[in-house]
This record gives sequence, structure tokens and C-alpha cells, in this order.
Amino acid sequence: MAREVIEVHTQQQLEACFAIRRKVFIEEQKVPEHIEMDDYDRLDSSAHHILLLEEGQPVATGRITTYTDGSAKMQRIAVLADYRKGGYGSSLMAGMEDCARRSGYTGAVLDAQCHAEGFYARLGYRNISAEPFDDAGIPHVRMVKDL
Repeated sequence: MAREVIEVHTQQQLEACFAIRRKVFIEEQKVPEHIEMDDYDRLDSSAHHILLLEEGQPVATGRITTYTDGSAKMQRIAVLADYRKGGYGSSLMAGMEDCARRSGYTGAVLDAQCHAEGFYARLGYRNISAEPFDDAGIPHVRMVKDL
């Protein structure tokens, strides 16, 4: 077993997603938990939660919700610090995009932290923001991609 991207179906898998998000967003980036966690963070929500496993260990996560125009909204994309090199983020995004396509979405939207804009651009996303905007105290830009 090596790298594997799965859609979350159990509470244990969902808790693994939360652990990664807490580490990256709440501990490292100081995002308040009440902003980070929301109503989509349940198994019975309309969101698709995605988990990247390396040798069976959870190392990255993201979730997909429906954007207003029917595009997939890629959210809560987080990779543990030790795995931010080596293509883990790209593997996670490929898995998220595959899930979105299977769910019938034809486009993707994401709000990228400005420091990650180049990463998403290399994956085919394009910036549609006139200027950066604040989200949880961090500058972001909106990016889109046809799926």
C-alpha cells in the first residue's frame, strides 16, 4: 500500500480529516476553531470529505461542497507539514477533482491562500480575483478550473 485517495464514509475517517485540519489550520495558522469547523463537518451533510493516506496513515484532506453555480467548491484543503513536498497536494487535488466529476460537477472553484496560488495555477486553476481578500485573517484569491 502506498498513496491512496479515498472518499470518507466512516466517523473514524472523518475524525482523521479533522485531526489534519486542526493541526494545519487551527494550530499552525491560528484560525479560530469556530471558523474552521461548520455544518458541513458531518457524515450526513451534503459535503464530500476526501482523505489522502500514505502507507495507511492520513496525511492530507479536503472537502467538496456545491458552489452557487453548480460548480464544486474545493475547501479545507490541508496537507501535514511533513508531506508538503513530494506531490501529496497534487495527488489530493486529483482525487478531489475525480470525486467532483463523478458527482456531476463540470467546474471547480476554490479560495486559495495567496502563498499557494502558484501551486493551484500549476494544476490548471486560474485566478479570477481583482485583488486578494481576507478569510480568517489570511489573504486569499478565488480560482476556477473546468473539470
